[in-house]
Amino acid sequence: MRIAFVSTYPPIECGIATYTSYLTDALRKKEIDVYIISHYGGQGKNVFSCFDYEDKDLSYKIFDMVIRLSPDLVHIQHEFNLFGRNYGVSITPLYMLLKMNNIPSVTTIHTIYEKNIEEHKILFSFFCKYCDKIIVHESYQKDALLSELDYSNLDDKISVIPHGSREVQVIDNAKQLLKIDNDIKIVLMVGYFSPYKNFEKIIDIWPEIVKRYKGKVILVIAGKLRTILYIDYRNMLFEKINNSPAKEYIKVIRGQISQDSFDKIISAADVVVMPYKKVSQSGIFANCMAFGKPVVTSKNKTMESIFKDYQTGLMCETDEEYIENILILLEDQDLWNQLSQNAKRYVQEKVSWSIVADKHIGIYKELVEPSVLKVSQIWMD
Repeated sequence: MRIAFVSTYPPIECGIATYTSYLTDALRKKEIDVYIISHYGGQGKNVFSCFDYEDKDLSYKIFDMVIRLSPDLVHIQHEFNLFGRNYGVSITPLYMLLKMNNIPSVTTIHTIYEKNIEEHKILFSFFCKYCDKIIVHESYQKDALLSELDYSNLDDKISVIPHGSREVQVIDNAKQLLKIDNDIKIVLMVGYFSPYKNFEKIIDIWPEIVKRYKGKVILVIAGKLRTILYIDYRNMLFEKINNSPAKEYIKVIRGQISQDSFDKIISAADVVVMPYKKVSQSGIFANCMAFGKPVVTSKNKTMESIFKDYQTGLMCETDEEYIENILILLEDQDLWNQLSQNAKRYVQEKVSWSIVADKHIGIYKELVEPSVLKVSQIWMD
């Protein structure tokens, strides 16, 4: 079975690129023939870069490559900033071209909130009408689509497949590699600088945490700008750090963070804080779970959904709750161990890339000539 992904792809710096690369690797291990139709800059095995973010004709460039590759199915990874202005409306002709040529299509919608703005709903409505299958990461996202869109049989068209996670080993000497004393606890915030990340909340309360924990803790902020769009936000964070009375207990890791470096940083952390204002799905969270790192997060639907079955962290609404929950995880080793074990179990039982790949393959097989051949089938790569 040959699948063509439409997505960003490494070395492009993008969470969707990383997601697609991990999913691609997992599918290939299961002998699925995978090709990637990427933005300019994507590289690797069977990667074909043929369009750019702002190309007005990107749908036609992608479709021309689809015809050359002759896949059984096209799987589009959708994020609003990947396909140009006006929330990426330039991708919509691709769906019509695929439908007119009887090529099955799947779309993973990576960002869906509990309540979505009208522009988002217009695009979601189009995808749900012309795409053969929709994948979302959380049950509440499916509920949002069902409540906001009015299509028959929509429930059957939408599948929930969680964001995948690696199965990895913690790097035991990670603190030493970062030149941090093993006796010092590390609270980590990591990711691209964006107002949605709300990193300033933890910087503001950090002096109180240092005071209560008697200085045996540091806040590590590992991040960078993805574009100049949020340079003012980043500069605001840096000014807060410069002016913080606890600035000697804050370290900032800047610049390009390779996968190896990222793994060292996560391994070194004792607690990872995600005070996000908005969250739909998170690759950072998936990596924290892979390394068994308890998280302290804002209260939101994504975390509520996960914590309902797997308690892997603590949710907060107020500054005092952030302070107390961070301190609890720094001080209560038994609770830390339990949440860490829950995180690893969550990966092993629900979101390993192998499990996620199997779920995708099940969907692909439903769509590739499902009504033509009734006998037992043998799939070749």
